[in-house]
Amino acid sequence: MAFRDKLRAILDVKDTPHRVAMSFAIGILWGMSPLLGIHTIGAFFTAWLLGLNRFVAVVGVYITNPWTIVPIYSFSLWFGAKLIGMKQILPEIEWKNATFMYLINKLSPLILPFIVGTFIVGAITSIVSYFIIHNAVVSYRNKTKNGA
Repeated sequence: MAFRDKLRAILDVKDTPHRVAMSFAIGILWGMSPLLGIHTIGAFFTAWLLGLNRFVAVVGVYITNPWTIVPIYSFSLWFGAKLIGMKQILPEIEWKNATFMYLINKLSPLILPFIVGTFIVGAITSIVSYFIIHNAVVSYRNKTKNGA
């Protein structure tokens, strides 16, 4: 399903613009969360719990996909590190002596900025996406209602 088809499917959902936009925003929030691996389940369950559209929430999750995950998570880590005042984000690693435990120890200071960054970037993005989707649904429905 191409992007345009997914967007049209969202715009055609038989629900209020508010509920469609809220469903999408929930999906965006879950999709950008640090809980990789449970994005889809989390968005689906949250939408179900709040009585929102589960399909639209799951579509919103896939803002994070194989093409976007590295830039989204990299920016979120950088943003979180700046927010908590980290001076040096990436530690110096001696690759010739690198073992799994060595890398875990060197990279563990990045956990807090990653969580902070993904939460805040996800929250901001989900709020912005709410307004974008709400306006898109209203505009699309007005055009289809007026025969344009």
